[in-house]
Amino acid sequence: MALASVSRLVTKKVFAVETPEGAGAVVRRSIGSMNLRNLSPFLMLDHFHVKKGAGFPDHPHRGQATVTYMLEGMGKHEDSAGHKGTIEKGGVQWMCAGKGIIHAEMPVHVEGGPDPIGLQLWVDLPKQDPSYQELGPEQIPTAYPEGPDGPVKVKVISGKSHGIESPVRPLGGCWYFHVIFKEKGTIFQDLPSGWTSFIYVLQGSINVGTENIPHKQFYTLVLSSDNTQNGVSITSLENNTEFVLVAGEPLDQTVFQYGPFVMTNKQEIQQTLEDYQMGRNGFEKAHTWKSVIGN
Repeated sequence: MALASVSRLVTKKVFAVETPEGAGAVVRRSIGSMNLRNLSPFLMLDHFHVKKGAGFPDHPHRGQATVTYMLEGMGKHEDSAGHKGTIEKGGVQWMCAGKGIIHAEMPVHVEGGPDPIGLQLWVDLPKQDPSYQELGPEQIPTAYPEGPDGPVKVKVISGKSHGIESPVRPLGGCWYFHVIFKEKGTIFQDLPSGWTSFIYVLQGSINVGTENIPHKQFYTLVLSSDNTQNGVSITSLENNTEFVLVAGEPLDQTVFQYGPFVMTNKQEIQQTLEDYQMGRNGFEKAHTWKSVIGN
């Protein structure tokens, strides 16, 4: 006997305000801002727009995964572990910094083409070695909850949606969907019980659950995590509405964050700063490696 669909509800709503970041870039930050400090396992969500001459040159990371998803244009990346490539529109890069990595992320500007726009999510991780996954747009499967001619499609970046499963195998539990409504409609997305979840509205407006409250562009909606709620019902109130829906298994560990370093206590942050300055314990290339794209 199938379980009844019981939807999560919105418990907090945060507007993503524009803020400068990197070298001349602008991001809309919601998770990681003063209004939404920590949402375990999620540490930060940036909606970035990188104009010509701006970017994110060489910088370190330790203790988290960065998930970069391109919405428009293209971006190049390069890191001290030897990975490099180009993320195209609709592609994703999943980088686990582990005990230490240096990387650069720079835009690709094509004459007459759009500025690079995308999302970068930081996910807290248990201690582990660096790892790396990248998928081009053609490798990310699409689910059609009401068939290919229906009003909605779901790009399954990780996790499972309506019988479609992503090939991405993130360390730690994390589901990530880009939901695109060409017309008004409603979907119910199953979510694992007890996982933290949120929606970020890219364009248009939506209702969540039984609430008759429109949620518009650039808002992050934190959802309830009652164990009786087995997913979330989302209604598009306009044609051409898009949002991302993300869920992750919360970690039972404290978070101490200092810029690009994420650890579990103050002592570990101090140790990380020393390791970075001394070039050891994962940061052996900190003062010798330079990216081509960032320099």
